[in-house]
Amino acid sequence: ALIIDGNSMRAGAVADLRRIKSAISVARTVLEHTDITMLVGESATQFAIAMGFQEESLSSNKSIDEWQKWLKNKCQPNYWSNVVPNPKTSCGPYRNLHRNKYNDYKYKTYNHNSLNNKISTVNHDTIGMIVVDKRGSSAVGTSTNGLNHKIPGRVGDSPIIGSGAYVDQSAGGAAVATGDGDVMMRFVPCLRAVENLRNGMSPSDAASKALASIAQWEVRFSGAIVVVDTRSLSHGAACKGFSEFPYSVANGKGNVEIHTVKCT
Repeated sequence: ALIIDGNSMRAGAVADLRRIKSAISVARTVLEHTDITMLVGESATQFAIAMGFQEESLSSNKSIDEWQKWLKNKCQPNYWSNVVPNPKTSCGPYRNLHRNKYNDYKYKTYNHNSLNNKISTVNHDTIGMIVVDKRGSSAVGTSTNGLNHKIPGRVGDSPIIGSGAYVDQSAGGAAVATGDGDVMMRFVPCLRAVENLRNGMSPSDAASKALASIAQWEVRFSGAIVVVDTRSLSHGAACKGFSEFPYSVANGKGNVEIHTVKCT
């Protein structure tokens, strides 16, 4: 989870947080009660407990059932490659496929399924929010449980500043994203989108150009960005790899509108 204050450019984030339900609240506590930006793993959990958050199991009957079915299906899908035993047919434990005495690796001995084939609208649960108050102050926040069946310890784009979200009051812009997090975090698309807005683009064009910078390297990439001009409150979105992408816009009176963009 990640939260950024667009006025001060201060941020708080947590990643690989375990056994704490309100990840975004922990991220806000990092922002408001420390001088650091991100905490991870078990240390983030212990910080949350010390700050009064309840430690509890986050497993449900549904998640346990899905995990058991995944094990019976030889742990498919998973996100391993270039390891033995073959991750297409085994649950591991895995080790390096080839490693010589100089500790050099031989990559791409065989091709595992592309990560991009495993991303869909039903196997991850990212929430991104852009908020502008009546004074024009802006903030962004993200929260996610990550990909189903991810490798333990995996961190995606959501808590990474500029990747999962970004806001800059001086640029008059904010952006949040979802999709192939392991790809998106390499290109910081939300930062790009806000800078595109600073340079005079509309929110929709700013989002489209940010995604295009990824697509030139990752043809089968799937993802979406929502961009808001925090001064005019105009907004737009762009997406790739899905058929369409819906996002909602709410005002201070509680009215909500659903907007949908077609994806490339």
